[in-house]
Amino acid sequence: MAIQILLLIVGLALILFGANWLVDGSTSIARKTGMSEFVIGLTIVGIGTSTPEMVVSFIAAFQGQSELALGNVIGSNIFNILMILGVTTLISPITMSKDNRVKDIPLNILVTGGLMLIWLIHSVLGVGANEISRIEGGIMLAAFAFYLWMMFRSGNGAEETPQEEETKTFPNWLSVLMILGGLGGLILGGRFFVNSATAIAQYLNLSEKFIAITIMAAGTSLPELATCIVAARKGRNQMALGNVIGSNIANILLIVGGAALISPLSLASIAWVDFAVMMVASLVLLMSAYTIKRDRIDRREGLLFIFIEVVYMIWLFLNA
Repeated sequence: MAIQILLLIVGLALILFGANWLVDGSTSIARKTGMSEFVIGLTIVGIGTSTPEMVVSFIAAFQGQSELALGNVIGSNIFNILMILGVTTLISPITMSKDNRVKDIPLNILVTGGLMLIWLIHSVLGVGANEISRIEGGIMLAAFAFYLWMMFRSGNGAEETPQEEETKTFPNWLSVLMILGGLGGLILGGRFFVNSATAIAQYLNLSEKFIAITIMAAGTSLPELATCIVAARKGRNQMALGNVIGSNIANILLIVGGAALISPLSLASIAWVDFAVMMVASLVLLMSAYTIKRDRIDRREGLLFIFIEVVYMIWLFLNA
């Protein structure tokens, strides 16, 4: 048991360091090619903070562990909004732009609703196999590609936002080594993390879904947490909000889509409460733009976010 916990920690450390090296090396190369800060943030950094979830879910899908693959994404999306944004607002309230209210958050709700619709069709209505098929996974990936294309188009010609610090660049040879080392760390760490989490779940007689939605989800969301806390402390709350929304969209369209393409994901172990909380988190985020202080998530709303997450965790533990 002690060895499995150690491997879990080592695996998580390799995932986090690997993601950091991959993002830094890729950003350095992208900066030298003249790519805009907007596009770098949208593609490399935005997807980069979702890399831990992607590696864990893809490895779980390869090993036929649907509970881990899907539970990790659902748990991460809930954790991102309720805990990460909740903690961020305690540091500094988040101001929402008009685009956040009418485009970004509604898009996150739409994507979340799409995943719920698939669950309703297969699990509730009993249409087809009770799983996310490869065809549905392919549709999600196509939707993600379209989303990136639309964001890229909307970002062309956009003014650069002033940055408090220059993006670090490295020699090309070092950037390539960082990318390769990051990928190696992600793959090795992902295998350690998934295998040890499975062993711990079996030892404690807990379901793989419980481990995925709690420990794995919180662990793989650490890059988002770190990014948001640093952004909040620097007064760049829009970056924190954008990071969470972008990560949640990537988690569903890219990660669930890619994992389903590797191996169809069973929906049998995912309860309606899990999907409901994920949707409620997105809706509460939208409602916070119109309550108490309009266009702003204040500390009281942040505390509400954290409270909902804690209640959900208690429910999961009592029903594990």
